[in-house]
Amino acid sequence: MVERRILLLVRLFRRSIIALVVSVTVIAPMGVYSSAAPGPGNEPQPLGLERFQRQPIDWRACGTAELDAAGGECADLVVPVDYGKLDGRTTTVAISRVRAGDPGRRRGVLLSNPGGPGAEGLDSLDLLGDVLSPEVLAGYDLIGMDPRGVGRSGRTGRCGWPVGEMIRSAGVDLLGFAHDTVQSAGMAASCLVRDPELLRQFTTRNTARDMDIVRSALGEEKISYYGTSYGTYLGAVYTQMFPERGDRIVLDSAIDPDRYWEGLVQDWGPADEIALDDWAGWAAARDDTYRLGATPRQVRTGIEELVRAAARQPIVVDGFAVDDHWLPFILHGMLMNYRINAAVAETVRELADAAGGPPTRSRSPRLAAIVAALRDGENSTLAQIACGDSGAMTDLGSYWRNIEDSRVTQPVFGALASNVEPCAFWPRPVEAPTVVRNSVPALIVQATGDPRTPYAHGLRLHQDMAGSRMVTLQDVRIHMTFRPRLSACVNEAINTYFDAGTLPESDTTCHADPSTP
Repeated sequence: MVERRILLLVRLFRRSIIALVVSVTVIAPMGVYSSAAPGPGNEPQPLGLERFQRQPIDWRACGTAELDAAGGECADLVVPVDYGKLDGRTTTVAISRVRAGDPGRRRGVLLSNPGGPGAEGLDSLDLLGDVLSPEVLAGYDLIGMDPRGVGRSGRTGRCGWPVGEMIRSAGVDLLGFAHDTVQSAGMAASCLVRDPELLRQFTTRNTARDMDIVRSALGEEKISYYGTSYGTYLGAVYTQMFPERGDRIVLDSAIDPDRYWEGLVQDWGPADEIALDDWAGWAAARDDTYRLGATPRQVRTGIEELVRAAARQPIVVDGFAVDDHWLPFILHGMLMNYRINAAVAETVRELADAAGGPPTRSRSPRLAAIVAALRDGENSTLAQIACGDSGAMTDLGSYWRNIEDSRVTQPVFGALASNVEPCAFWPRPVEAPTVVRNSVPALIVQATGDPRTPYAHGLRLHQDMAGSRMVTLQDVRIHMTFRPRLSACVNEAINTYFDAGTLPESDTTCHADPSTP
């Protein structure tokens, strides 16, 4: 009876929020699609696009230490807010360029995206400078780009809601879910109330169009591309919209476009549980050091109990309450890289020591940074892009039922992967999601133990892009495979493709280097 009453109140609350959202999005009503609708292949060229494609580029110093030291240049390009209304509002997209190391060997541009959605991509050197081979660096201008709404690209500022992350666990009970419903609705309303016409155009399809404006303004017939995580979705969408404009495409830690966004988040649950078990085995073998349990089962049981303890009494560290909503999120963020197993163990040990006690200060710089990011950070750009791309389920009762059903097999992460997000309160997207089915050549690289973009996602994208080859990093729990000193096999495959344009003759398997910690 109590659960029914709470769900009834939540549903009534949702109706009032939807009424508010509709009122603030009157400029672009729900369900109205742009005239530039998704098609099966080439993106149509609307009349009037030439003035954006042929605009001059005013290069200047970037004002960041690494880019300036490398001779990097930055510029702002003007793009339409709505590509269906080319005579309407405009916004700017910030790009950077680090010229090819050997002008005589230059073959084109290599644009990159570091993921997110919502991650800043202006500094391409930070993403790729230590993994691209000298031959590739000699042959390409490296082009960085802050996607629209991100970083220097027309970002509209904080949403004004005092919650930094849209992703969190619903916690251990219905009251926690009701709390998150309020939080999610508040983030959606506070974002949309500012400039709904602009925010609703922060979409992947529009970012792909912006990429093609960048290509054209640079005077290039084609662009090569490296994208990781969300950047693989952006890259796949670009190949579908502009199949003749992609040169050498590398998609690292790929998303299945048919599962983006809500389906991807749901897939985090079982993948994170597997990652937790893998880490628990590592921690159990080092029980003398971390005292988290002598067997993997004991370590996992300890984690589950720590979540329940945080629900009873939040662990207050540096003034921030780590509760049953935030503890699974912290683990979700840390478990995607086996090379920081020790840092995970140290963080869990520190939180376990503080559980049930008075407010405390962090002992380690890592926990201090995590807490500071949760307490002071803001990631509403993730909501603006993810929610603008694909419509989410709106029936709040279904979210709660999914959470409850998931707890048996996903005791730590089910309530995170099935939780309500601001997308439940967002207007419907201005365009339908892109269906990716093409034969554009591409190299897809995926780790079998990746909990953030599970291996099945890479396999599915490989099927959807019939001209692709796939490199599997076997038996490794990591997200993003193109890293220093991780796998020379992976790095060679990527660099060879960028340098020589040679895809593997068939799908291949790589392993982590023996010296990798």
